[in-house]
Amino acid sequence: MSLPSPPKRVLMTADTLGGVWNYALELARALQPYGTEITLMTMGARLSREQWQDVSHLQNIQWIETDFRLEWMDDPWRDVDAAGERLLELEASVAPDIVHLNGYAHGSLAWHSPVLMVAHSCVLSWWQAVHREAAPLRYRQYQERVSDGLQSAGMVVAPTQAMLSSLAENYQFSGPAKVIFNGTRDHGVAAETKEPFVMAAGRLWDEAKNFTILNRLAPRLKWPIRIAGDPGHPNGSRRNFENLVCCGLLSSEMLAGALKRASIYAHPALYEPFGLSVLEAAFSGCALVLGDIPSLREVWENAAVFVSPQDEYAIERGISRLIDSPALLREMGGRARQAALRYSTATMAANYVATYSELMESRLHKEVAR
Repeated sequence: MSLPSPPKRVLMTADTLGGVWNYALELARALQPYGTEITLMTMGARLSREQWQDVSHLQNIQWIETDFRLEWMDDPWRDVDAAGERLLELEASVAPDIVHLNGYAHGSLAWHSPVLMVAHSCVLSWWQAVHREAAPLRYRQYQERVSDGLQSAGMVVAPTQAMLSSLAENYQFSGPAKVIFNGTRDHGVAAETKEPFVMAAGRLWDEAKNFTILNRLAPRLKWPIRIAGDPGHPNGSRRNFENLVCCGLLSSEMLAGALKRASIYAHPALYEPFGLSVLEAAFSGCALVLGDIPSLREVWENAAVFVSPQDEYAIERGISRLIDSPALLREMGGRARQAALRYSTATMAANYVATYSELMESRLHKEVAR
């Protein structure tokens, strides 16, 4: 029996509060040549103006906007269950070839379509990396719901082997799984003359991004550090960084423009399952200064300056070394861009289409066997 055609209809979930949003849009864009239409249900928060601008340019997405709380938030389960009911209603009306979940808890729903689940991160591995101890007992229900979702999925995908390994460690997961690296578009060559500043980006309130340590060392650097991202936590709190130049939440095109001008991209992360912003910076020819953690080593070995994310002075030395050596700065920017070429959206989409097809074929075999 020949493999089915690429899916015509995919029902996908995404949260609007981090890199999963950018990942979903990049994948949707890359699936357009395959004729794949995507129904995208968003959760976590209503779309920002910049997010509306980004998604409105895509012709193959119909989006359903919600503000259901996400599974990693405090006391989310009533919203998670309500979101599940809405998703099953969408499945009944859309009749997708594939359900693509970018979260865990909804994997155990009574789906009729094959389910692919992508493990972008998780609370237990995040907590261990940030706090250096096991997550507290209040996350027991989260652990159980995630484990149930993982075991129910037809296929689990992770963006790095490091992330996949963490699922086995924290949830004893051993089901069908594979690594598909994330990808992003090549926005073109960097600015002809890079400008003397360091760039960083991400959720400003996320302790794992380690912006606090950048804020402490910034006054000692010869160049300013600019950061892009939303400072507002979903719980209403805000993070302020008096020593960093805060650019706010930028659209994808505005961030791409900033990265083209930046000479260095600093991401001394304590936890990062892949790091889509790092990939965007590498495509822009930024020299990379990255936290020395397994996932970032897996993706960027020999193409970045690695530093201990807990050592403020090691991070300062890593950045200053590049600032003080223009030749090394150019070399590392070139290495980063060369490595980035391995992680294109075309490659990512081809790998997902192949995986979708595997799931669709498996479902066909089961139906024939009945």
